[in-house]
Amino acid sequence: MNAKILVAALACVLMMDVMAQTRTVKRTPARGTRRANAALEVADDAQVNGPARDERIVIDQFPKLGRAVCLASPNLAGPSAIGPANTRPRKWIVLETKYTTQARWTDQLTFTWHVLLETKSATEKAREDDLAPYSYYSTTVTYANIPKGSHAAGVCLPPSCLERFGEPKAVGVVIANRDGVVLAGGCQSEIKGIPTNPKSMDQAFWNMESIMNAQQNGAPMIERRQGLLDRSKTIWSLVNPNDYEMVVQ
Repeated sequence: MNAKILVAALACVLMMDVMAQTRTVKRTPARGTRRANAALEVADDAQVNGPARDERIVIDQFPKLGRAVCLASPNLAGPSAIGPANTRPRKWIVLETKYTTQARWTDQLTFTWHVLLETKSATEKAREDDLAPYSYYSTTVTYANIPKGSHAAGVCLPPSCLERFGEPKAVGVVIANRDGVVLAGGCQSEIKGIPTNPKSMDQAFWNMESIMNAQQNGAPMIERRQGLLDRSKTIWSLVNPNDYEMVVQ
């Protein structure tokens, strides 16, 4: 009788242990599923509502246009084997923007620049050249390890671009994080037909075929050119260097 009772007790204990293990196995994936669903909800919320508050960028000052950004280059005197080759004063196109970051540290920010020069404002007009009315330049610059606070970003065009192709009459800049999410951007224009601060970047002039591929008398209105330089690759890198963060090469 005692043996039967012992066997029954052991069977009861084994059954309770199996049930407990079954409950444990069921609970573990349930928790994992809840966590996965929660992560998906956070990701969906980020897509719908945009970047987190501390990741947002505020553009405090947008690049100016025209003569205001045509600046005489700094002149650094130093030893030279041949001496100066050109003594006449020359000006660069220097485009800069001020922005503020909210996060304590931002890993990377990529600035994409779009610039239109107007030929008729050129300082040295070569009338034998059959130039398009406008010249388009674009480049990207990525900064890294950006602390919270106020910063500057900039690009430059050498004097020859100003002298031959003219002053900047439309400028756009788009700021994105390391994942390609656009955090801020805008456009300023003095050109008729090109809107200032469009409602979305899809309506910015560089994304509109009707503008970029416009023609006049069968010839393109805009000529795409190269030469827009990251400021750190020019003499201007020596001016207010503390305003700029490390450039990713």
